[in-house]
Amino acid sequence: MNTLNDLHKISGSFSNTEKMPVLFLGHGSPMNAIEDNQFVTGFRNLAKTLPQPNAILCISAHWYTKGTKVTAMEMPRTIHDFGGFPQALFDVQYPAKGSPELAVDTKHLLSPVEVELDEHWGLDHGAWSVIKHLYPEANVPVIQLSIDYTKSGQYHFDLAQKLSALRTKGILIVGSGNIVHNLRLVDFHNFKKDNYGYDWAIEARESVNNYLLDGNFQPLIDFEKQSKAFQLAIPTPEHYLPLIYTLGLKGKSEELSLFNDKLLAGSLSMTSVKIM
Repeated sequence: MNTLNDLHKISGSFSNTEKMPVLFLGHGSPMNAIEDNQFVTGFRNLAKTLPQPNAILCISAHWYTKGTKVTAMEMPRTIHDFGGFPQALFDVQYPAKGSPELAVDTKHLLSPVEVELDEHWGLDHGAWSVIKHLYPEANVPVIQLSIDYTKSGQYHFDLAQKLSALRTKGILIVGSGNIVHNLRLVDFHNFKKDNYGYDWAIEARESVNNYLLDGNFQPLIDFEKQSKAFQLAIPTPEHYLPLIYTLGLKGKSEELSLFNDKLLAGSLSMTSVKIM
């Protein structure tokens, strides 16, 4: 819930709006940036349901830092933070503007947490590879908020709640990662097989989805205490924690829905979440 104090921390740069949705996008392979597949179709269909934002704040799995940072440059670079893919993927640029004003507002809202205004990072593929399908003309400013790897799931959930006032200023908040994400066990021979997952991945996906749809978020926040299937699904937390930011922003009366809810290559899930 927005407090008057929170709203006073936001500059006059952004007009008041109806409450914006919050998203978690399963971004999967960087190739989704240039392929035309069922998941890309899901992102494009999602875009048709979204109000036009004033700006986007993205929490990507691929900016994993000690401490918390937020991009504050006028023109963030497109970061190609991967290897071994076709040149066509490296040629992609996503020339969205940044928003130093939103960066400063974010810093103020997250106080007393120290937030560094960053001039070096840009937009990594966790951000641009999915946002480009929502706003292909790159006509919405985008900033990124990093994930502090020294902190717990509960810390990130609580931190996300401090951002809620941005939603009534036209800011679309997007978490980008993958709920089931075990690259060491990917079955590349069955990468194109539809909704294919190992038994533990099927179990983890079903458990997570049930918790999501029931609004029972505490087991998801305490993911490290859950079953062996959870541990295989989340061997490292960087791709999972963007989901926790999305959940931290859910209002009591808001609905949560799933899309792109499929397993991929045995040990990945593309499950995505919309809250509004």
